Amino acid sequence: MTLDQAQNATLQRLAPHLVARPRRGVVGSSRQAKQLRDAVRSAASDRDRHAVLLYGEPGLEKDNLAALIHFGSKDRHHLMLRLDGARMRSDGTDLFGTGDAAEPSPLLELLGNGSLLVDDLDQVPEPVKQALLNLARSGEWAPLGARAPKHRFEGRLFFTAETSLAQFDGCCTLIRVPPLRVRRQDLGEWLRYELRQKSRSLGWQQVPEVPEGVVKQLQTHDFPNNLRELDALIDRAIQQVRHQETHHNDQNPGQAPKLLPEDVFWTSPRQQYARFDLWRWKPRLREWMRSPRLWNAFLFGLVSWLFVLVNLWLWVGPQDRAHNGALTLFWAWWWPLILIGFPLVGRLWCSFCPFMVWGEISQRLSRWIGWRPAPWPRGEHDGWASRWLSAGFALILIWEAVGDLPNTAWLSSCLLLLITAGAVVCSLRFEKRFWCRYLCPIGGMNGLFAKLSILELRAQAGICSGNCSSYACFKGGPADGEGLITDGCPLGTHPAHLRDNRNCVLCLTCAQACPHRSVRLAIRPPAADLQRTMTIPNGEPSLLLVLAGSVCLTHWQLLLGWSSLAPASLSSGPLLPRLSIATLALAIPSLCVLYARPFFSQARLERTVYGMLPLFWSLLLANHLPLGMEEAGLVMPVSASPLLGEGAWSLPHWRADPHVIAFCQSMSVTIGALWSAVILRRMLSNNRTAWIAATGLMLLLAATGRWLVNGSG
Repeated sequence: MTLDQAQNATLQRLAPHLVARPRRGVVGSSRQAKQLRDAVRSAASDRDRHAVLLYGEPGLEKDNLAALIHFGSKDRHHLMLRLDGARMRSDGTDLFGTGDAAEPSPLLELLGNGSLLVDDLDQVPEPVKQALLNLARSGEWAPLGARAPKHRFEGRLFFTAETSLAQFDGCCTLIRVPPLRVRRQDLGEWLRYELRQKSRSLGWQQVPEVPEGVVKQLQTHDFPNNLRELDALIDRAIQQVRHQETHHNDQNPGQAPKLLPEDVFWTSPRQQYARFDLWRWKPRLREWMRSPRLWNAFLFGLVSWLFVLVNLWLWVGPQDRAHNGALTLFWAWWWPLILIGFPLVGRLWCSFCPFMVWGEISQRLSRWIGWRPAPWPRGEHDGWASRWLSAGFALILIWEAVGDLPNTAWLSSCLLLLITAGAVVCSLRFEKRFWCRYLCPIGGMNGLFAKLSILELRAQAGICSGNCSSYACFKGGPADGEGLITDGCPLGTHPAHLRDNRNCVLCLTCAQACPHRSVRLAIRPPAADLQRTMTIPNGEPSLLLVLAGSVCLTHWQLLLGWSSLAPASLSSGPLLPRLSIATLALAIPSLCVLYARPFFSQARLERTVYGMLPLFWSLLLANHLPLGMEEAGLVMPVSASPLLGEGAWSLPHWRADPHVIAFCQSMSVTIGALWSAVILRRMLSNNRTAWIAATGLMLLLAATGRWLVNGSG
């Protein structure tokens, strides 16, 4: 055999095992990333060339870290070979040879001064593992089971394993590679780094942006397959967004998208327990509930015109609640019923909300005359919209108290029309329901308390990512199979990406559009959305404090009536003192939280406030029960009183006894307090002391709230 033939034969044997340059470095700025980076640098600068054992969970690219060390060291000009430990022969002949001179030279001999990487050391056959241990200790090797002289290995050894191996500890430099779930801080940097690399390979001149909300959402995922899973997730996201951009940009299908929204990132959902699928139980119920004819008749044939009639009633009828049935319907029926409905049906009210019905009517009329609303805007809108939403609700509550809206019909109508105007304007500006998702004060409250519901609508991520390419459930599109033509989710959310009930109005548009039966309607344990690992949306704790302040505002005389500056009534007298007292009463819960901030971290304080969501719900319900139980049963005589006078009271009517009302209020607060204790335990489960302190504070608030809603007695 000539020299060239021998070299070619050697290269052919080595080629399947050659390691290319490292794919990437250690990305991230967390403490774990810095420690790992320092360990890699230290191993690369090791002049004694000690063997290195890198251990950690699967999917962490430990082989890439070994390549980083090799190519960052003085050995970078030598070869590096990689062997899969799980595929090595039990006799070790592929690595150590047989000792027969007629056989080809073993890999260790061919490697010379290069580096050897043995992947999955814990799966190497035991005889070979022992030989590798001797090689790491002494630097000498010989064919297994053969009487042959020992050879000196001049290269360097690298091993990877899922756990550290005690027998190798003394002869190897150990590097622990932390899993991705303990490096959540680095996730944003990993995403942006990978996007830069993949954009370059796709020929994109612009790198798509990743909103911070997407990073926060992905940080709640554990990534059991670590970087391997993250890579696959980013690849799917790019493919999906390329499909969408091609659909919207026919003229330049290769153009890079400006943004990667949340709905293109598919993570494996956590295992959901104790779910009862209503549609699997009653398949015909699904067909009935997803019927567009039913929804169109209800929304546009009944709700829209009923809303018009109620507003006309408020304007032309008597102006006080004792003689105007529309005021009774709004204040004595709507408020208690919607609060009672939150734990049962979540945000269902929003699906047939009359404000947004007229927004959709305006949107359809604008398209008919040629005006097209802008596409659904992508981006971090919660950051600024949550402030407007909380401030808007606060202004409504102050207006309600100072203007005596519950007893002034035309002002109550103005409130309804003002909210409707916001829905109409946003519907003309943007497609779908931008107002409902980000700016509607009532929608913000509904989304907050919907997390307490026993009902949830979700899609199965495995079916969606594996079978669907149209994404009509949130984008809209033509009929496909049993999927119907729709405009997509009105809140611009994919049902497989829902982590809670906040952005689901149970309109069933996704169920209508889905051709794969991925969407399911299920009964679940109450408040299943409130978990220790959840991400608290921007602004929701502030809105919760505003809602708690409404209880203080209703009973402002018990809290602030002692002040010499307090007016006799919030509905009459000089305006400035009334506004001042109303604002101060509404701000009492927020001021208490500000007072507590020096004693708690912001994250723990927010989780504590959020864990009291059932208590705040129960206090609001108890606050509205007296009006509902005293006057809801009087709607018939009150409505007929302008025509029949005193004779209207011969019509059927009902009014609860004050003792019954007080009992129901106390029961409501008690249920809310016990429920909050359970939720706080769940959300603060990693700190027993914090849970005990939070529970004590919650019980104090429950006692104070019970005193307020039941009066001084």
